[in-house]
Amino acid sequence: MGEVLLDPTDRVDRGQKVFAPRLETLAGKTVGLLDINKSKGVYFLDRLEEVLRTQYGVAEVLRRKKVSPGRMMSEQLKTELVDKCDAVIEALSD
Repeated sequence: MGEVLLDPTDRVDRGQKVFAPRLETLAGKTVGLLDINKSKGVYFLDRLEEVLRTQYGVAEVLRRKKVSPGRMMSEQLKTELVDKCDAVIEALSD
């Protein structure tokens, strides 16, 4: 039996992406920080939250965590972030 090589790249055409409009400022806004559950990510997010509050005037930070790095976030979590946040940063760290 011969060897089979698998192509890990995604070749599905997902069409044109539409991005949310850029915020003019973060001052007074609510920013969601999504921890994808990689090791030491919490340390990065702690520092990022401090910078967002002190240097950018962010009013509120909503911290959430994915179940695992390899899984998509749940629809419930996605809906919560969209409904409650002006911006979301998905953080990855090792």
